[in-house]
Amino acid sequence: MSCGWTPIQKQRLIELNASDEQQEMLFQDIQERNRTFQELEQQLVKKGKMKLNELKEIKRRPALAELESKLVDVLTEKGFVQVVTPIILAKGLLAKMSIDDNHPLYAQVFWIDEKKCLRPMLAPNLYSLWRELIRLWEKPIKIFEVGSCFRKESQGQHHLNEFTMLNVTELGLPLEKRKEWLEEMTELIMKTAGISDYSVITESSVVYGETYDVVSGIELGSGAFGPHPLDQNWGIIDPWVGIGFGLERLLMVREGGQNIHRMAKSITYLDGVRLNI
Repeated sequence: MSCGWTPIQKQRLIELNASDEQQEMLFQDIQERNRTFQELEQQLVKKGKMKLNELKEIKRRPALAELESKLVDVLTEKGFVQVVTPIILAKGLLAKMSIDDNHPLYAQVFWIDEKKCLRPMLAPNLYSLWRELIRLWEKPIKIFEVGSCFRKESQGQHHLNEFTMLNVTELGLPLEKRKEWLEEMTELIMKTAGISDYSVITESSVVYGETYDVVSGIELGSGAFGPHPLDQNWGIIDPWVGIGFGLERLLMVREGGQNIHRMAKSITYLDGVRLNI
């Protein structure tokens, strides 16, 4: 009877970013399995050390930082203005997003005290900026932000408590241009991230209503548009469109990784390589 990896062996292979095929290998006996594990572990460790050396000698920036810089460059070239907003969010701003004690997302929020939390999304701050900028700038108003968000997510291979979001928005564009905008922006972001194989599906969101979701095995991004019922909470009356992507998920799909923690801000991994090799 054939046998597979032990749980400890498989966990080690996941840490070393073994492929799906390598993780699912079967063997005629325990001796063959253990011999193959030693050989495969050595190969993956060697590959990891080579990548770390490349980071030290050539790249000098991890993939997450590189991707963020590329996205900032391509969006500013397209006329979007980068903004940087606080990580600490007032409870009242979440309430304006309809996230109250009964909302499913409420339980995932990291609360600092009774009135403040770590932001679980970028949207409340971007809404706040729209409200001010419509007095100061001519429309359309094109802004974006890249920054950390925080949620008490399930600790699986596709979820993080701290993750990096990109939100791109445009306020005051014609209604008939919204879908075209989403398609063009999706193509731009995915091309910049180096991902060509993806699809788009329409879903229903508890916050944004109908959403435009970008999928490549897992959800990578989600778009929405207004007018929307939430707009009245911010005094927004103009049509708008926006889309957000998780940068770590983009990198995981691009690199063919099995574990999103490899691509995250970490002291366990560096540029996707586990440091206990």
